[in-house]
Amino acid sequence: EVRLVESGGGLVQAGGSLRLSCVAADLSFDDYAITWFRQAPGKEREGISCYSGREDKIDYSDPVKGRFTISSDNAKNTVYLEMTNLTNEDTAKYYCAAAWFGCSWTASTPDYWGKGTQVTVAS
Repeated sequence: EVRLVESGGGLVQAGGSLRLSCVAADLSFDDYAITWFRQAPGKEREGISCYSGREDKIDYSDPVKGRFTISSDNAKNTVYLEMTNLTNEDTAKYYCAAAWFGCSWTASTPDYWGKGTQVTVAS
């Protein structure tokens, strides 16, 4: 059974950093792209960072470019999202999702989702 489990969220002061982890079970990063999405209250779910081993691709949305870094540890079947210089705008629930299609910011694309981890940035 495919499972994605996020961890690493929490409460952080503005300007601080967090590292999120997404551990995948029964899923290969050679076959699926992993995209981090986030959803703030009252807002749509947005894709923010993607890693695709098959496409040899890493991508970031404009709001996080230069502040967030995605990486993978294939031996641990884990994708990380290092988040720095956090602001109130980054407060959201963060999800990782796996898509056979590849990297996409569209929330309807992924085949599998984790349950999410909450990130709250306090000013």
